[in-house]
Amino acid sequence: MPHFVSLMRWTSQGRMGLPAWRDRVEEGERTIEEAGGKLVGVWVTLGQYDVIEVFEAPDDETALEIITKLGRHGAEETETLRAFTRDEAEEIIRRL
Repeated sequence: MPHFVSLMRWTSQGRMGLPAWRDRVEEGERTIEEAGGKLVGVWVTLGQYDVIEVFEAPDDETALEIITKLGRHGAEETETLRAFTRDEAEEIIRRL
């Protein structure tokens, strides 16, 4: 299943809601699962981004649905990347 990496920055609204962050993560995990995906992991980071979230989704359209639903509260700004596993990348490179 394709992997997606979401790089997130908390908005001022998101920072104000940090006491409920665990609840938001659990709600996000349910949203991902209801769409047919799987949350791989969530990391709070130092630097340019506050949170990195990795999830699986059946396809790009489902990933867009997930990202849109997760962003509806306005708690973070998100940049999402499609990630390829080593095996996936090697298969693509073999075809070159």
